[in-house]
Amino acid sequence: MDGWLLNAAQWSAVRLSIQVALVATLGTLPLGIGLGYLLARRKFWGKSALETLLSLPLVLPPVVTGYVLLVAFGRRGWLGHALESWFGLSIAFTWKGAALASAVMAFPLMLRAIQIAMAQVDVGLEQAARTLGASRFETFWRVTLPLAQRGVVAGALLAFTRGLGEFGATIMIAANIPGQTQTMPLYIYSALGMPDGLERSSGLVVASVVIAAGALWVAQRLERGGRPFAR
Repeated sequence: MDGWLLNAAQWSAVRLSIQVALVATLGTLPLGIGLGYLLARRKFWGKSALETLLSLPLVLPPVVTGYVLLVAFGRRGWLGHALESWFGLSIAFTWKGAALASAVMAFPLMLRAIQIAMAQVDVGLEQAARTLGASRFETFWRVTLPLAQRGVVAGALLAFTRGLGEFGATIMIAANIPGQTQTMPLYIYSALGMPDGLERSSGLVVASVVIAAGALWVAQRLERGGRPFAR
């Protein structure tokens, strides 16, 4: 029975996982909305190449993505060195690195949901708003975004869920430091190397499933146009 109760270290992993997933989701949401609108409504040179690049984390092995992030944002990487020199900000082997890994791995899911939602908005309504004197920004803010809000929220929830379960890229750039970068997947991975690992990690496995399943259920309801908590 004790294996089903979370201890202090496990609660720390739960809190850190939620923190990392929230930061990754909220930090990339404005970019996801902007790129989703751009890819759904505009034709430009290099669009296919951009879509391919943004979708790469879905098909690359996560450790490869993590390796690239470590090379770029490590202390000797050009981005990591610049951030530390100019702003005193360290990314590698911190919870910020875990959030960065989650953001990169989850962003394609968010972007795809938002892009589809933006593409389904009636262009005629936008044109009507423009003829009534609304600027492009006003039209986007008052017409396009509200009509696509279900897809935007669904994309954010999918990204949050993916961020909770991120492992491969995270362990590359953030390592597995208890209390600092050890998220739920990393804790479970570490626990399984101990003699009583299955029992020690059982409660955390259940917590992971409940949190992820709840967020995924709400996202699926929103994608189908339903109310998340309607009967």
